[in-house]
Amino acid sequence: MLVTRIVYVRHGESNSTVARTIGGHRTCSGLSPLGVRQSEALRDRWTAAPEFTPDLVIASEFPRARQTAEIVSGAFDAPDIVTEPGFNEHDPGEGCDGMSMADFVDRYGTGSWEEDPFGVTFPGGETIAAFHFRVGSTVRRITDEHAGATIVVFCHGGVIDSVLRLALRAAPTGVFNINTLNTSITELELVKPHHWALRRYGDTAHLHGLPVATNVED
Repeated sequence: MLVTRIVYVRHGESNSTVARTIGGHRTCSGLSPLGVRQSEALRDRWTAAPEFTPDLVIASEFPRARQTAEIVSGAFDAPDIVTEPGFNEHDPGEGCDGMSMADFVDRYGTGSWEEDPFGVTFPGGETIAAFHFRVGSTVRRITDEHAGATIVVFCHGGVIDSVLRLALRAAPTGVFNINTLNTSITELELVKPHHWALRRYGDTAHLHGLPVATNVED
């Protein structure tokens, strides 16, 4: 069997994170200045010490993921970036997209996010179960279409959480927490049918010397 390698990169810090708003695909406005620096740091790391030549570069349709991909892809002679909405972050729904986190919690609370994958935490948005099905179906399609390829996917913390839980055949919520940092590298290989090997998780060596997050005054 051909070994398929997928390198997942979480986007750099986003403007939505700094503003403490729910940044779905309708309202995402891209990277913060620190997010740009984080992406440039990863580009410079892979320029100085190349690790692979990707056969396919994918980004979610969110501006923050696409912008990260455009910056980091300067490190390798790569094909054009393919936009794949299947790797989008969880969709909070039209009504919640762009709300401040404080307003959302005041209005809706925290719901059943950690307890029930079929519970509706975001009115009009995806359930965890629907989100995981979307991400898992996308991974399956991509690996079927590109068997044996090295693929770089610029995506989101929630997507990487979903990918790892599916690969580990773990519960969709709870049990453990996954804290995927901005521009961290997570790498998996499909070494035999339906069997993933985790090669690394959360590699952020390139971020040494950078702030962990933008300091925002309350």
